[in-house]
Amino acid sequence: MSQWDGKSKGTVLGYKIFVFCIKKLGIKAAYTVLVFVAFYYFIFLKESNKQIFYYFHERLNYSYFKAKLMVFKSYFTFGQTIIDKTAISAGLRKKFTYEFDGIDILKELQAQKKGGVLISAHIGNFEIAEHFFGDINFDCQINLVTTDREHSAIKQYLDSVTQKSSIKFILIKDDLSHIYEINGALANNELVCFTGDRYFEGTKVMRETLLGKEASFPSGPFLIASRLNVPVVFVYVMKEANLHYHLYTRQSNAKHRDEKALLKSYTESLESMLKKYPLQWFNYFDFWK
Repeated sequence: MSQWDGKSKGTVLGYKIFVFCIKKLGIKAAYTVLVFVAFYYFIFLKESNKQIFYYFHERLNYSYFKAKLMVFKSYFTFGQTIIDKTAISAGLRKKFTYEFDGIDILKELQAQKKGGVLISAHIGNFEIAEHFFGDINFDCQINLVTTDREHSAIKQYLDSVTQKSSIKFILIKDDLSHIYEINGALANNELVCFTGDRYFEGTKVMRETLLGKEASFPSGPFLIASRLNVPVVFVYVMKEANLHYHLYTRQSNAKHRDEKALLKSYTESLESMLKKYPLQWFNYFDFWK
C-alpha cells in the first residue's frame, strides 16, 4: 500500500493456528510456523516488499542482497512480536524476561501527579508493556489514543482467548471529542500514549528528517503534547533474543508549546532505536512519501 490504511494483515484462521501452536507446542515451536508465513509475504506482497526494501537499502544503506534478506527477516520478526503479544496476554507472561532502561523517568513522572504523555512508534512491541509494569510497582492507568479501523473478527477472537487488557482506549473521532477524553485522563493523573509515526491521508502532518530523508508525521500527537503542561516521554518495548524484552524510556528535551522541537526530539530518539533494532520497524508502506 502507498499509505497506511489502519488495518493489519491476517485472518482469524491464521491467528487460531498460532494460538493452537502456542498452547500445545510452545512459543518457540510457534515461531517455526512463521518461516512459511514470512516466506509467503516475501513472495506475494509486492508493494510492502518494495517499501521495506527501500528502508533497508536506501535509508540504512544495506547492500542489495542483505536488504533482500532483511525483508524476509522483518516479516519473521513481526510475526514473533504478534506471537509474543498473544502468548503474554494468554497468561504466559512468566515465560518472558525483561529489563528497564530509564524506569526512573517513569517513576519521576508518576511522582509529579500531573499525568503524562507517552509517545511511541510502530517498532518493537509496546502493547505488552503493561504486563511488565506491575513488576516494578508502576501503578498508573495508561490510555492509548488510537483509531477503530482494525478487523473486528480478529479483535473478537483475540478477546476470547486472551486476558482483558488494563489499557483504556481513546478513539480518535472526527468531532475532536477525543481531546476532552485526553484532558480528562490527564486530570486524573493518568498516562496518555500516542504513536507518532503513522497518519491517514487528508489529516494534518508535520515534516521532519528520519534516517537522512524528510518524512511526514501526524501533527496531532505533537501539537497536543506540546501544549499540555505535563511531562512528555518517548517509550519503546524492543524484542531481544530468548524471549527477552528491553523497555526504554527517553525524556523529551523540547520546550513547552514548541511542537517542531518535540517532533525533532522524537525523530532523533526513534532513529537511535531503529539503528539498534533495524528489524523491528513495522511500517510496511511508503513512509518517506
